[in-house]
Amino acid sequence: MNPSRPSPFPGLRWQRDPLPGFGLGLGMTLFWLGTIVILPMVALVVRPWGEGLHSGLRAFAHAAHDGRMLAAIRVSFTSALLAAVADLVPGLLIAWALVRSDIPARRLIDMLVELPFALPTAVVGITMATLYGPNGWLGGPLARWGVHVAFTQAGIVLALMFIGLPFVVRTIAPVLRHLPRDVEEAAGILGASRLQVITRVILPALYPALVTAAGMAFARGIGEYGSVIFIAGNQPYHTEIAPLLIVIRLQEYDTQGATLIGFVLVGISLLSLAGIGLLRRHLSYGTD
Repeated sequence: MNPSRPSPFPGLRWQRDPLPGFGLGLGMTLFWLGTIVILPMVALVVRPWGEGLHSGLRAFAHAAHDGRMLAAIRVSFTSALLAAVADLVPGLLIAWALVRSDIPARRLIDMLVELPFALPTAVVGITMATLYGPNGWLGGPLARWGVHVAFTQAGIVLALMFIGLPFVVRTIAPVLRHLPRDVEEAAGILGASRLQVITRVILPALYPALVTAAGMAFARGIGEYGSVIFIAGNQPYHTEIAPLLIVIRLQEYDTQGATLIGFVLVGISLLSLAGIGLLRRHLSYGTD
């Protein structure tokens, strides 16, 4: 606005926007968030109650006793949680190697980290099922030792680890790159060993980033479908994941049942992410 324009409110001054096009940018942001994020979430929440309050309550009561749905949700969430936690150590080591060391072929390794972003998830699933199957290159020797990966929950966790690893590396690497080196040098001058510098100086500063990385990998793993269904075996009550059950419900023309599973997934996911956000904030305050 023109700062010379008289203000309709006495005592207040018109101020020019700090950025050109700020109003238009904010409007477009709110529009896209509303149509792409908020509106589908509202539709998902409203859909189970579309036929009335009594029908919605009856659907939720039926879901509370649907053992297959509860088992699929349990498999999805436990597998995603295990994969996210298991990705932290290799993700941290890879980020450290890319940021703090001058290893050969560093650019190639950096490119390979992002490979799961580019690969179609169905290709990942078929490859892992072939590799870890009973007759696969790795599955065969493991089976002779009594270790079965394909068609078990271990295979689901392994597939989710492959999908979630780039989120962990790309979340930790920028934070690690911008950590002040003078604090580490000061700790070394004061007599701290390299291990003490890592455990008492570097890792505490990385705790918020580690929690964020685990949260992103966890959120990505909950809804993963293509890379899981080929290696999971899809046995109801054992290795069947919630996204697959949604597809099955839709194929059975049970739209309300599929929507209800999605509603439960979104609700639990929001609660989980809220808890992760609170933990990250607590850790951020602790490191300030």
